[in-house]
Amino acid sequence: IGIQGLAKLNADVAPSATRENDIKSYFGHKVAIDASMSIYQFLIAVRQGGDVLQKEEGETTSHLIGMFYRTICMMENGIKPVYVFEGKPPQLKSGELAKCKKQLQQAQVEKFTKRLVKHNDECKHLLSLMGIPYLDAPSEAEASCAALVKAGKVYPVATEDMDCLTFSSPVLMQHLTASKAKKLPIQEFHLSWILQDDYCGSIQSIGPKRAMDLIQKHKSIEEIAYQLFLEPEVLGPESVELKWSEPNEEELVKFVCGEKQFSEERIHSGVKRLSKSHQGSTKGRLDDFFKVTGSLSSAKRKEPESKGSTKKKAKTGAARKFTRGK
Repeated sequence: IGIQGLAKLNADVAPSATRENDIKSYFGHKVAIDASMSIYQFLIAVRQGGDVLQKEEGETTSHLIGMFYRTICMMENGIKPVYVFEGKPPQLKSGELAKCKKQLQQAQVEKFTKRLVKHNDECKHLLSLMGIPYLDAPSEAEASCAALVKAGKVYPVATEDMDCLTFSSPVLMQHLTASKAKKLPIQEFHLSWILQDDYCGSIQSIGPKRAMDLIQKHKSIEEIAYQLFLEPEVLGPESVELKWSEPNEEELVKFVCGEKQFSEERIHSGVKRLSKSHQGSTKGRLDDFFKVTGSLSSAKRKEPESKGSTKKKAKTGAARKFTRGK
């Protein structure tokens, strides 16, 4: 769901806090990925295209094929992903969850929950066979992702949910796991403003711009909000050891081809790409060896010459050449 109006507010008052990059710009980086958001993207992307990837019995497999190929794509571009799966929601979020339950019948909620648990378990099994690490968050995945960034275990968090910024994540990436067909540039956010989100309803007559003005003026917020966002329940990043290993091709083929009826030829091809990317991703980045001490933008740039001065120089040069000719 995310923070309402944050992207627009950021573009209006802090445009320098956001930049767009190509996926190749993140070569050598470790990235914490909100697994639930990625799975949702994979399922929605296929449905919007008009087709649903599924077995003959009707069992959906879109989440598996999406995670398989997008993970390979990241590894081929030198990115080391670690997926973080959602735990139990915090107590303060119960208000929004209650609203969702009111909008759906109880039977639908239970059916969706069971399906989500199954999707998560299948994706975890797939990742383990691919040699990709994953973590189970005790509560919200975004909070644990932010903790990993702050601990230096990974560089950014990759999610579409702007809630991650309220957990003080220094860097947030969007569109990393989006479909290639959409051709969306990766957006990188560097900010941490708190606006209306999943935890509380909006205040009447207070929109993003007005909220920004009030925050700048009063510079205060209730203790409960500080406790929620600055001290969320997260996994202990200091005890986390991230390890990327070679894929188990035999077991992977058994799972996705034998059980899920994927094309064996395509899976073998994907495994070869994945194995090759494991070897290439061992290279480091230049900024791993050198400390960045300044910004290129701070250096003085040479002012562009006007058309008039260019023409004048051209004439002077021609005259000098003619004089030498004499």
